[in-house]
Amino acid sequence: MEDKNYIRERFFPHIWCPGCGHGIVLNNLLRAIEQLKLKKNEIVMTSGIGCSSRISGYVDFHTLHTIHGRALAFATGVKLSRPELKLIVPMGDGDALAIGGNHFIHAARRNIDITAIIMNNRIYGMTGGQFSPLSGYGTRATTAPYTNIDHDFDVVELAKAAGASFVARTTTYHVKEMADILKQAILHKGFSAVEVMSQCPTYFGRKNRLGDAVDMMEHYKNSTVRVGSKKIEKNPDLIERGVFVEKESPEYCSEYDKIIQKAMGTSA
Repeated sequence: MEDKNYIRERFFPHIWCPGCGHGIVLNNLLRAIEQLKLKKNEIVMTSGIGCSSRISGYVDFHTLHTIHGRALAFATGVKLSRPELKLIVPMGDGDALAIGGNHFIHAARRNIDITAIIMNNRIYGMTGGQFSPLSGYGTRATTAPYTNIDHDFDVVELAKAAGASFVARTTTYHVKEMADILKQAILHKGFSAVEVMSQCPTYFGRKNRLGDAVDMMEHYKNSTVRVGSKKIEKNPDLIERGVFVEKESPEYCSEYDKIIQKAMGTSA
């Protein structure tokens, strides 16, 4: 695989902490794109602010490194103006579901053809380890030294309820599965939400005594099961991963084009 065709080598080595899962996400995103044989000029990546958002600086696509929480808003504008392009939006906890939560649910509701990758490391890593909407009840963070009392979003259930026509979850341990799911998401015509459980040993792992990156990835191995596994009947605390929703639904740009044709009096 010629990953070098897709990366900006001058910006390496990357700035992520040792053991961070985000590099694994980048690796498998590049593998998915290479296997799909997409050309660089076919892709636009938009990102906001945070550890995950640095991906846009490392890939040699058309990229927009935008403001916090607004990556999907910028992506929507690009997609409406150039619907033939593939829009990929990597986001962290905040960009996706805190400051960016409003944009997330409405992009899903509209079913606009964008691939949203939610890199869930359950913490705000770049700004000092504060708890996030994905940290979960009972966890610790720099802003929750006596444990967090906020309950977390279930990314999959939220995306499903908001109307996303492709919804999936995977982890940084399950790398082949991740690449396959990302391929499916990119090819899907409509809004695709892919949650990737990604370890942050520097903040979340250290604060919650979960060990190093290897320990955290082992946890992903042992605490998750494929969708439909009977193991979850015996242990309901297991987390399901795989594709939860894949359905055909009117795509926003296509429907918008019909409105334009009606306005111009050229529709059948």
